[in-house]
Amino acid sequence: MACVLCSSTALAEKILWYCALFLALILVLSCCEWSKSEFTAKVVQLQRDHLNKPCDEIYMVGEGETLQTIVEKCGDPYIVEENPHIHDPDDVIPGLLIKITPLIKLR
Repeated sequence: MACVLCSSTALAEKILWYCALFLALILVLSCCEWSKSEFTAKVVQLQRDHLNKPCDEIYMVGEGETLQTIVEKCGDPYIVEENPHIHDPDDVIPGLLIKITPLIKLR
């Protein structure tokens, strides 16, 4: 009989710990709750930031592009210095991958 009482006490303590953990989790989550409007505003801001970013860090040269048009589009005047595989600035072919580090924020 003492063993049954011992196991029920252990079970009660285990349930108590789970309840305490659950309540702590609820408390933490309630402090971090975002309203729907805050979430929507954050999503819209992230979409605007993505649309304002004209070039990725790694850029693939398209048909008819020159280094000058890429500089104007991406805002990186030091493309040749950052890409040692470009030996001749006039020899830029479609499909060439170049690293872009924009210095100015384009809108």
